[in-house]
Amino acid sequence: MTKLNVTFGAFAMVALLAAASAASAETIALRATLTAAAQVPPSDSKGTGSATVSYDTASKKLDWKIIYEKLTGDPTAAHFHGPAPVGKNAGPVVPITGSLTSPIQGSATLSDAQAKELLAGLWYINVHTVANPGGEIRGQVLKAK
Repeated sequence: MTKLNVTFGAFAMVALLAAASAASAETIALRATLTAAAQVPPSDSKGTGSATVSYDTASKKLDWKIIYEKLTGDPTAAHFHGPAPVGKNAGPVVPITGSLTSPIQGSATLSDAQAKELLAGLWYINVHTVANPGGEIRGQVLKAK
């Protein structure tokens, strides 16, 4: 075998591995509808909201945009909580920092364990206010249909 054939073979193998890696990476679209009724226990707020969320499996980056209206006051905090199914509470896993004025936008890098919980539908978004310190509106983060 000539040196050229070995070099070409090594190059071809690297190219195939890179292509396979890129082919397995994807961006997953998720969404959440935030309501007072979804709180546990439910709040009596007229507030509503929605979130568009995406997760990039290659970079492990989570991006979000949350819009809301009719809250009892300005948000004091917002978080992704988990792991918990609908109707159950869990602690915060990813804080939403920076401005909490609608629309709230941000990103975070997840661990493999966090990504697994997120993609299994076990995370929810919670927006807190002074009147509802436990959360005013909440929505389960689910894969977009």
